[in-house]
Amino acid sequence: MISLVFIIPIIFCILAFFIKNNKLNNIFTLLYAILHASLGAIYFIRPDIMLNNQYFNLNSSNIIFYIILSVVFLAVSIYNIGYSRNLALEFDNKKMMHYFVMLLIFVISMTGSILADNLGLAWIFIEGTTLASAYLIYFNKTKHSIEAAWKYVFICSIGIALAFVGIILLTIATGNLNSLNYEDMMANAANFNHFWLNVSFVFILFGIGTKMGLAPVHFWLPDAHSQAPSPISALLSATLLNCAFLVILNIYKIMLLANCIFCARTMLMTMGFLSLFVTSVFLYRTTNYKRMLAYSSIENMGILAIAASLGGVAYFAMVLHLIGHSLIKASFFMTSGNILELFKTKKIKSIRALGDLDKKTSWLWIVSFLGICAFPPSILFLSEFFIVQTLLIQRHYILCALFLILLTIILFAMAKVVIKMVFGQKNEERFEKAKANLNKITPSMYIPQMALLTIAFVLGVYIPKFLDIMIRTTIMG
Repeated sequence: MISLVFIIPIIFCILAFFIKNNKLNNIFTLLYAILHASLGAIYFIRPDIMLNNQYFNLNSSNIIFYIILSVVFLAVSIYNIGYSRNLALEFDNKKMMHYFVMLLIFVISMTGSILADNLGLAWIFIEGTTLASAYLIYFNKTKHSIEAAWKYVFICSIGIALAFVGIILLTIATGNLNSLNYEDMMANAANFNHFWLNVSFVFILFGIGTKMGLAPVHFWLPDAHSQAPSPISALLSATLLNCAFLVILNIYKIMLLANCIFCARTMLMTMGFLSLFVTSVFLYRTTNYKRMLAYSSIENMGILAIAASLGGVAYFAMVLHLIGHSLIKASFFMTSGNILELFKTKKIKSIRALGDLDKKTSWLWIVSFLGICAFPPSILFLSEFFIVQTLLIQRHYILCALFLILLTIILFAMAKVVIKMVFGQKNEERFEKAKANLNKITPSMYIPQMALLTIAFVLGVYIPKFLDIMIRTTIMG
């Protein structure tokens, strides 16, 4: 079954290359999304079955990450039905074929990085995500998209090189183990050299942290997320960043088992708070609503790093936050695609009276904002509540105050933008032009966001027993 998750999309890519039909491309993408989700469904139905082969493994440690990718990819595939129809009005069949082929390769790469049970293999697939998504960021071929793609490739390539150095140093720390298999390293972690283990973690955190979007190595993210087509932005923010975080998390578990945790915790905590600070500063300066969402992703990656460094209840909160951010941010980015289709601009100052123009899009925009800013009953309210609780229990009073202040600043900056866009005084000329584009927004461009937001808010009230067990096994795994 795991082999099919890699083989079937490659077959679809070959067919898409020769057929070059937009409708068939959508069918291929949707079929792959269903196949992708079915592997997670099998794990749900029979959790006693360990789905694996020689190189890839679906288990308690990565199942949450895999399911998030499946759910978001399925939502994006449905959204793409309407979105690609609009793209096809601007680009020819060959260009659209490139879009779908690279989308499938991008998802294959992310799937490989999640399922890989070997650090070296995960590193290869992380690099694969860079190569696949770079074209998608560059897709519109504007001056800004080309600049964003080059910045993305350049910065992430440096990050990948640093991570490679970290892996080499990790092999030194492992001594005679001669294996980069996660299970092997965790089983023998107590025998690792602490000095080389700490040094390797520094390189891996900065290298893979570049891909995760943690400050101060986040510089590619605002440009890339804002220039990519909206469905791709949703995948970049809601799934790609998670793939990088999983690699960091696996190495962090090795540090814990090696009883070599002080340096790792300090670095994660520092980069987490720095990410919050960077977001709070730059959100007030951004004039582009997609960049606003990109900076929000940096903020939430920082929160994940802080939660991981705290441990205890915050570790449970980390998994909740991972789920909530992915669902809500994917909805947020896809809704931004609706706004872009209507107004044909990413400038915040040019978007006014969205509520009068398209009530469904405006409500999706508002609810996505409420969800990402942790208004109850958003699942992010639970995760951030548990993080604050852990900070207080561990007597990090100053850090707790700083955490709440930075989150409040970010909330205010985003609220100001959302309110202006939805309720601001309309410009009649722009409003009429946008009104003429209403027919471009099809039901498939509303339904995925509604589903994702519903899940995110229901989980804020009730976490099913099977998900609770899965989260706890992820933590223990």
